[in-house]
Amino acid sequence: MTITNGSQRAALVEGGRRLARILEELGKRVAPGVSAQTLDDLAETLIRDGGDTPSFLGYAPDGTHPYPASLCVSVNEEAAHGLPQAAKVLKEGDVVILDLGLIHDSMVVDSAITVAVGQVDERSRKLLEVTKAARDAGVAAAKPGGRVGDISHAVQCVVESAGFTIIKALGGHGLGELVHEEPFIPNFGRAGTGALLEEGMVIAIEPIVGTGKAAIRVAPDGFSYITKDGSRVACFEHTVILENGAATPVTVV
Repeated sequence: MTITNGSQRAALVEGGRRLARILEELGKRVAPGVSAQTLDDLAETLIRDGGDTPSFLGYAPDGTHPYPASLCVSVNEEAAHGLPQAAKVLKEGDVVILDLGLIHDSMVVDSAITVAVGQVDERSRKLLEVTKAARDAGVAAAKPGGRVGDISHAVQCVVESAGFTIIKALGGHGLGELVHEEPFIPNFGRAGTGALLEEGMVIAIEPIVGTGKAAIRVAPDGFSYITKDGSRVACFEHTVILENGAATPVTVV
């Protein structure tokens, strides 16, 4: 969406602040022996205690398969939309993507972090570091009057120069009134190409980065995307508003 008034902006900023604090709390709860369902239950409780609504719960972009939880908990080879099931228990050395959205005063915000479970191997530690840096590079490249490809190229340069892989089938997106809106924002591409970035646009910048090959498939649960070769994935995501010649992240504590 493109915001048209101050009340929309204020709602996005406040919603982003709330979401960031909830994700920070969830990240602190990540530990060996904790189930994904426990994290989902906490996420929904924290959102509703603030008077807001989980934006992922019941979300059905195809109209037929509503997502059954508030939080996406994607572990190791799960690249996105991991179901937070009770049987999914975190183990020492795992990496876990926590992806969460909420609706505050009719405005949707979306953010993701990746957390190490206890001590992880050096390759996984570097994966998290590079993915976060790629997100920050994408935010820095997003400017009104620029192009989507500016973001894509900035992310790709950080990821590939560090020897990691872009999960090309997934990426960022517009949002604000809905969970997913145009434009789609690939994490690879040429600067100066793609859709125009306009003043007031609200977008999610979302690098999804792997340690192996880029190919993914839908898991038997019908929701989760997993890497075909079983390699690990990380994601860091900010919702930003394009304004005053730059991108203002709203999902920052």
